Amino acid sequence: MVKAVHLTNAAPASPRGAHSSLPASDKSPRTARGEKTLRKILTAALEEFGERGFSEASIVGITRRAKVALGTFYTYFDSKEEVFQALVRDMSAQVRDYVAPALGEATDGLDRERRALAAFLRFAAEHKEVYRIIDEAEFVDPQGFRTHYETTAARIAVRLAEATQRGELRKDESPFAHEVIAWALMGANVFLGLRFAVWSERDPDEVAAITSRLLRHGLAAR
Repeated sequence: MVKAVHLTNAAPASPRGAHSSLPASDKSPRTARGEKTLRKILTAALEEFGERGFSEASIVGITRRAKVALGTFYTYFDSKEEVFQALVRDMSAQVRDYVAPALGEATDGLDRERRALAAFLRFAAEHKEVYRIIDEAEFVDPQGFRTHYETTAARIAVRLAEATQRGELRKDESPFAHEVIAWALMGANVFLGLRFAVWSERDPDEVAAITSRLLRHGLAAR
C-alpha cells in the first residue's frame, strides 16, 4: 500500500528513468522537448489513475488532461497497462528522490530514519494518489509492486548496516536481521503515512519524533 502526489511539488524523476524497462523498440524521448512531453503524460496519468482507478481510467482521459494528441501518447506507450507500469516506476523514484536530501544532516542512523519518515509523510500528504496507484499495482503490475517495496526496504537495510558499522546500532544484528528490521520500518512508515498524511494530516515532525523515540527506547518501562 502506498499513496498520492502532485508531480510539480516533488523532485521530478528523470523521464528516461521512468522508461528504463521499455521494450527493445525503445520509445524513450531523445530530446528535451520529448522529455517534457513524456513528463506531461505521466503527470496526467497520475491524475487520471489517482482519481478514477485503473479500470475506469482511459488513454483518452490521460491525453485530455495532458493536452496532447492521441498519437502523441502512442509515441511513448503502447497501452494503458504500459503507462501505468511506467508511472509505478516513476512514483517509486520520486519517493526516493524526495526523501534523499532530508538525510544529509542526520546526526546518527536513527536520526536518519526519523528524517526519512518525516520527509515521506510530507510527500504522502502532497501526493495522496500514490497510495491508490501502488495499491492497484499489486494486481495491474505485480512485478513493479514488488520491486517498489524490495528496493525501498533494501535502501533502509543499507542505512542500518552503515549505522551499525559506525557503532550507532547494536553490532549483534546480522544481515538477515537488518532485512527484517528494514521491512518492519517500511511497513510502519507506509501505515503512518496512510493514517497521518492521507486520511488526516498531522505534523510530520511530531509523528516522526514519536516513532523515533520508539526505535531508540522501545516500549518497556525503565
